[in-house]
Amino acid sequence: MKELKYINQFFYKYRFRLLLGILISIASRYLAVKVPEIVKNSINAASDYQKGIVTDLDMVKEELLFNILLIIGLAFLSGFFTFLMRQTIIVTSRLVEFDLKNKVYEQYQRLSLNFYKKNRTGDLMNRISEDVGKVRMYVGPAIMYTINMLVMFSVAIYKMVQIDIKLTLYTLLPFPLLSVSIFVLSKHIHLKSTVVQQQLSKLTTYTQEIFSGMNVIKSYAIEEITKKDFLDIAEENKNKNIELFKIQAFFFPLMILLIGTSNLIVLYVGGMQYIKGHISIGVIAEFIMYTNMLTWPVAIVGWVTSTIQQAEASQKRINEFLNQEPEITNPTETIIPINGAIHFKNVSLTYDDTNITALKDISFTVEPGETLAILGKTGSGKSSILNLVSRLYDTTTGTVLIDDTPIKNHNLYNLRNHIGFVPQDPFLFSDTLANNIRFGKEDATQQEIEEAAKKAVVHDNIIGFNKKYNTVLGERGVTLSGGQKQRVSIARAIIKQPQIYIFDDCLSAVDTETEEKILQNLKSISANNTTIIVSHRISAAQHADKVIVLDDGKISQQGTHSELVTTTGIYQEIYKQQLEEKEIE
Repeated sequence: MKELKYINQFFYKYRFRLLLGILISIASRYLAVKVPEIVKNSINAASDYQKGIVTDLDMVKEELLFNILLIIGLAFLSGFFTFLMRQTIIVTSRLVEFDLKNKVYEQYQRLSLNFYKKNRTGDLMNRISEDVGKVRMYVGPAIMYTINMLVMFSVAIYKMVQIDIKLTLYTLLPFPLLSVSIFVLSKHIHLKSTVVQQQLSKLTTYTQEIFSGMNVIKSYAIEEITKKDFLDIAEENKNKNIELFKIQAFFFPLMILLIGTSNLIVLYVGGMQYIKGHISIGVIAEFIMYTNMLTWPVAIVGWVTSTIQQAEASQKRINEFLNQEPEITNPTETIIPINGAIHFKNVSLTYDDTNITALKDISFTVEPGETLAILGKTGSGKSSILNLVSRLYDTTTGTVLIDDTPIKNHNLYNLRNHIGFVPQDPFLFSDTLANNIRFGKEDATQQEIEEAAKKAVVHDNIIGFNKKYNTVLGERGVTLSGGQKQRVSIARAIIKQPQIYIFDDCLSAVDTETEEKILQNLKSISANNTTIIVSHRISAAQHADKVIVLDDGKISQQGTHSELVTTTGIYQEIYKQQLEEKEIE
């Protein structure tokens, strides 16, 4: 149970609730084990009257009636305490589940972008839902039933020993076999549980990807292929679960067999002692009741063991993420003012997951208020420069400086708060258009939202919808065109009013006329802000203060538009090609 040690912090946090639950559980079980003693007294009273030891029938009736009422009262009281026990321990398990999910989510927020490239969304979802749910079963029901079992065993066996130690020892003969069986089966359950959770993650990941890529599936008419793949994974998942439950299925029959054996021993050994006059007939009945009272606690040992093993396997999967240290960490709580100067000094970047060197010895400077345009072929390293400015990755070699301070020394959250980033593939949330734009500024007014939308040239499109800015977008903004999504994303950056604007080829799905309007608006908005524009189009670079042309991760050309357009090289080639395309149009 070493992986479950992580949960101890929550046990300490809710220690008073758990302690109260344990005390209530003890009281509940203690009241329950008083019943066999009362039954013994009732049977002995009736037996004594039948034998003529007691001759007063009314007194026997009164004792029997009193004992019946006492049993009913104890049952009600035990039931009430059981209710309170569940209210304390089970509710505590829900509180622990809440805290653990928050811990996992906070860790997901802390982990670097590289982590999400290496792990699949479905698996991440499964760990915060299914795995945390398995751990909750350990914190709540498993602990509650374990307490019940221990209390019931302790009190019942203590009572049995007090009555007849020899009969007690005979009754408990099957229990060593029970211990060995649990040990062997629990090892197999742990292994199978780990496999089941891994397979469930695989199934969750596949279904999540299917739903996200449904438009591609329908476009290529591959529904039957994906259905077959899904059925194959589901079949494998079913088989793994069946293997697990086959092992779990041994527990209950084994428990019942052992308890039944104990009952037979009580009847035989107890009967022989009764014949010899060593015990009363009521003691046999009492022992049988105690033995049967142990049936559920003993039977539940199997379920508890299985639950703990599954929780152990799930917590191990959760700990794999919780124990990971993010590659990008916040180095300081000190806030350094950001003016917007950016300096790349002999920067190289190699992605460790692919071992691809995206940038090779890059050096350039952008002063506050300047606009830098970056052009180049696909895969030349343009987006990698932007990732370094936002510190989504750290350089492999070289240094990135913001206002002459190494970027690694800046407060990470302050740095990103001063950046308005518009990615090439914009992500819109399943929310209203207004809230998607407001994402850039939480307290933005409706007027500010509309102003930002106008500058991004998307306002006219939005007011054309039935619910205008209250239009709810589907997942990933599927109700909008590619160009509309890009412009909403630009509005989100504009409303933030950051010190540094970063536009990663965010006008690729916009027509040239709309692009020109947006660029003119951005030029006036970012007059005093540093702007980096990545684009395939010369039109996005012609008004920039500086232009960099990348080729295979290296700077092949840099200068202004007027300088580069008259210099033989990649920039001039792109310019001539796009000029010819424009003339053809």
